[in-house]
Amino acid sequence: DVQLQASGGGLVQAGGSLTLSCAAYGFTFGDSAIGWFRQAPGKEREGVACISSTDGTAYYVDKYYADSVKGRLTISSDRAKNTLYLQINTLKPEDTGVYYCAAKRFPEALTYDYWGQGTQVTVSS
Repeated sequence: DVQLQASGGGLVQAGGSLTLSCAAYGFTFGDSAIGWFRQAPGKEREGVACISSTDGTAYYVDKYYADSVKGRLTISSDRAKNTLYLQINTLKPEDTGVYYCAAKRFPEALTYDYWGQGTQVTVSS
């Protein structure tokens, strides 16, 4: 049984940084993709970034690609700890939302099957 436990959210001032963590139980990194999603207040949940199962490459949703290049958003994993991370630097109020980690059951799956409970990030201006 796969369980994902997200943590690391909180209330921070704009310009600060956070590192979100997602501890994965019953899931082996490399078996299938695992990633982060964000749901802003009043909006639908959307993908942010994921790590591929095939080679561990990080992929960012187009909307967040520029942030990744600037180093403002970084997804990473520690296979030894079976943990996924999302580092967000120079936080902006628009980063506010609930961040979820999710994993696919199979590499070829089109959707994510396992979801964590989410961790709230609130950025004050």
